Amino acid sequence: MGASLHATRFATIDPEDFYDFQATRPKIELVDGRTRQLTWPTVEVWEARVPRAPRDLILLSGPEPSMRWRTFNQLIIDLAEALDVQMVVTLGALLADVPHSRPVGITGFATDESLQERADLHPSSYEGPTGITGVLHAACADAGLPSASLWATVPHYVAAAPNPKAALALVRKLEGVVGVTVDATELESAAADYERQVSLAVQSDPDVQAFVERLEKVAEEEDEPVDPSQLPSGDSLAREFQRFLRQRGPDEQP
Repeated sequence: MGASLHATRFATIDPEDFYDFQATRPKIELVDGRTRQLTWPTVEVWEARVPRAPRDLILLSGPEPSMRWRTFNQLIIDLAEALDVQMVVTLGALLADVPHSRPVGITGFATDESLQERADLHPSSYEGPTGITGVLHAACADAGLPSASLWATVPHYVAAAPNPKAALALVRKLEGVVGVTVDATELESAAADYERQVSLAVQSDPDVQAFVERLEKVAEEEDEPVDPSQLPSGDSLAREFQRFLRQRGPDEQP
C-alpha cells in the first residue's frame, strides 16, 4: 500500500527500549552479495500523500514491541497529536476455520458508532489476552482519539504463507473507512496467484482436499438459515486437522 502511494519514511522509533533482542533478533543481510549489513527490528513511520483526498495518510509498521507497551503507545499518541491525526486505524489478521476459496471476512470495531455502521463493521465478541493493537486502541480512547480496528480472517491450514488475498480485503475495507482510493493492481494479481497456488496444493492431497471441502460446505450453510446444532464446531474441525497433521509426520508440510 505504501509503495502504491509512493510513501516517504520520515521517522523511526529507536528499538533499544522496546525490544528483547533475544526474542526479536536483528538480521544480517548481504548487500551486493558481499557486504554484511545489520538490520535492527524497529518501527517505521511513513507519510503518503493521497491524490484527491482531503488529508494525507501516516503509515506505521514494525514488529510488536517486547516491553514497555505503555511508554511505546504514549509515543504513538504524542506523534498522532503532533501531526493532528484525525483517526487511528489498525490492520491485522486472525486464524479461523475458513476456506481459502471464499471471500475474506473482515471483522472489527470503531469507537464512532456512525463510522461502524457506515463501514459495515461487525464487532468481535472476543474476550481475553490482547496484543499491542488492543493496548493502542485503549490509549486512543483515553486520549479522545477516534480509532478503528480491522481484522481479516485467514485459513489456519496455510497460516505460514503470506496472504495477499487477506491484505487486499483489508485495503479495500480501509478505503471505505478513511475515504481514500488505492491502486491495488499488483495486490489483486498476487491475490489471484495465491488462491490458484493454494488450490493446486490442496488438490494434490486427498486428505487436505476433503478437509477444505468440509470448510466450504460449512461456509455455504452459514449463508443460509439452518439449525446451528447441525453444523460442525470449530473445535471439531481443529481436531480433525490436527489428526491430519499427525498422520503426515513432523517432516512433511501441508
